[in-house]
Amino acid sequence: MPHDQSAAARAGDGPRGFDVVIVGGGSAGAVLAARLSEDPARRVLLLEAGSAPRTPAEVPDAALDGTTVAASVPGHALGWTYRASLLAPDAASGIHMPQREYDVVRGRLIGGSGAVNGGYFVRPRPADHAEWAAAGGDAWSEENALPLLRAMETDVDYGDTEIHGGSGPIPVRRAAEHPVSQAFEAACLAAGSPSDPDKNAPGGGGVGPVPQNVTDGVRRSPAMQYLLPALSRENLDVRGGVAVMRVIVRSGRAVGVEATVAGDRTVFTGEEVVLASGAIATPQLLQLSGIGPADDLRAHGIRCVADLPVGQALSDHASITLSVTPRTTLPAPDGSPFPTALHASALTGEPFELLVGARPLDEIVPGIGAPNALPVMVNLPATGRGSLTLQSDDPAAPPLIRYGYLADERDRGIARHAVRVAADLIRSREFAVVAESDDAPGARLLADDGALDTWVASGIGTTVHTCATAPMGTVADGAGRVLGIDGLRVADTSLLPAAPTRGPAASAVLVGETIARAMRTA
Repeated sequence: MPHDQSAAARAGDGPRGFDVVIVGGGSAGAVLAARLSEDPARRVLLLEAGSAPRTPAEVPDAALDGTTVAASVPGHALGWTYRASLLAPDAASGIHMPQREYDVVRGRLIGGSGAVNGGYFVRPRPADHAEWAAAGGDAWSEENALPLLRAMETDVDYGDTEIHGGSGPIPVRRAAEHPVSQAFEAACLAAGSPSDPDKNAPGGGGVGPVPQNVTDGVRRSPAMQYLLPALSRENLDVRGGVAVMRVIVRSGRAVGVEATVAGDRTVFTGEEVVLASGAIATPQLLQLSGIGPADDLRAHGIRCVADLPVGQALSDHASITLSVTPRTTLPAPDGSPFPTALHASALTGEPFELLVGARPLDEIVPGIGAPNALPVMVNLPATGRGSLTLQSDDPAAPPLIRYGYLADERDRGIARHAVRVAADLIRSREFAVVAESDDAPGARLLADDGALDTWVASGIGTTVHTCATAPMGTVADGAGRVLGIDGLRVADTSLLPAAPTRGPAASAVLVGETIARAMRTA
């Protein structure tokens, strides 16, 4: 039966009178709630499906510990675990793509995935801003984003400069030197890569330390740094354990959300509703609310209120993990387990990243990887597109997630080039000082494009950097306003028209800051 949204609105009688109801307290949602509630006249309600610690002392240890991503293990209490699959490559490829499924973990507490990630805090690049501005307007340009990027950070290394901030909520520091990073940098420099000491400055890439929001071993998530200090404000109400099921739309306007709280159905109403539940849950909520591809919605008995391509352009980075064995006992890294990265370009110009770990993979992600094996991650550009669709009109049923990795010859060519670069570097004389290669493909396989394609396909993984499931330009405008529906916005990485060139943690904070700026000036 089609959903009767007026009946849903009568299902409960929740609190009235909020100016803004924000659904989801992840990186962008936490930032948005903190910034909007700076205005004491604006009443802000933040609803989080997971737990909602109110002080740093209440944050679980697995979320505080920035030296591992233990909470990102499938089935962990601090994560939502989804299943995803891989779209088959084009039939002309001639490669064998095994049926692959992935466990995709998203944070299940205030802070979302930003509370359980690897502490990587690298800004979007000029090309990202150009693409976002083309889709969403000048607010997303590099020039207009820079003040927000500076305002979000306290750069521990560079301080307050023309490009860095010195008094923002999130402390950002570059990884300290480590034997693994020193050896990897030496190998990259010997191979002709430039030095890149500040990856948050404009530049063409190279090898250098990774900016991170981990200090004294503690992950300084956006929720911890923005939201927790704001909880004393009388106009900010943050509630955990609230599972939003759909947005209530009446006569083309969002008037609230239907949710369950401790098993009871209730309604929360507001002048505006903002979905900030992340690039998996936000598009699912839109579709459950009748906002999405009309034919897909009707197939599930959902009345379409806005025919929009929600979930049709999923963008994410594929990853291939190699491993190396240390030649001696190495010290633990001071902060994030990934201290150094090479940013380079394939022969066709697309960027890729080699991210080197300084802790064994089975310590970074317990239960994964061989003991004592250090990971070398080959992270590929988000060129292929996947999808996210409903499999049921039941809000408790997970969506169908499909990645579009290795979908065409361009993608496979980038992967071949990146793997060849990685294999050469980790077998180099400079890197061999600290470690030896375990599982990089051999010279014969590296020389055979078809065999290498099959090898890559057998081990392709995901970085869980999902974006573009409700993108600017086709689903929303540059202020996050959903097209055709008044009073409803999106404010998370769903909104980005493509995954950023590098990891999206800093970009997610920028989304929160940008939408907050748009709402304050509306």
